[in-house]
Amino acid sequence: QVQLVESGGGLVQAGGSLRLSCAASGRTFSNYVIHWFRQAPGKEREFVAAITGGGGTTFYADSVKGRFTISRDNAKNTVYLQMHSLKPEDTAVYYCAANYLLDRRPSTYSSWGQGTQVTVSS
Repeated sequence: QVQLVESGGGLVQAGGSLRLSCAASGRTFSNYVIHWFRQAPGKEREFVAAITGGGGTTFYADSVKGRFTISRDNAKNTVYLQMHSLKPEDTAVYYCAANYLLDRRPSTYSSWGQGTQVTVSS
C-alpha cells in the first residue's frame, strides 16, 4: 500500500499558475497509476488527471485539458500537477489517489488524504 500526501495549493488570481505535489511513501510507487481528483464546495468529487506508473501515458478531464499537465518523478516518489490559466471554477480541494489501474471513479477509493486547497480569485 502507498500513502500519499498532497501539497502546493494556495490562493492565485485567475490566469495564474500553481504546481501541486503528491508525495508517496512505499517501495513500489512506480507500480501505481496516480490520479488527481478535486472537490469544489457543494459538488461531487471529480477526476482531474492521471498518469501511468512509468509516466508514459497521461489522462485528463476535458475541463482541464490544455491547461493542466501531470508528470511524475519516480526517483522522488512524487507526482506533480502543473496548473496554468487557472479559472475560478478550478477552486477546489485537490486530492491524489493511487491504483494499479486507471480508474476515474472517486467511489473506487476508500480513503483520502487531507488534500490541498486551491482557490482562484476572479
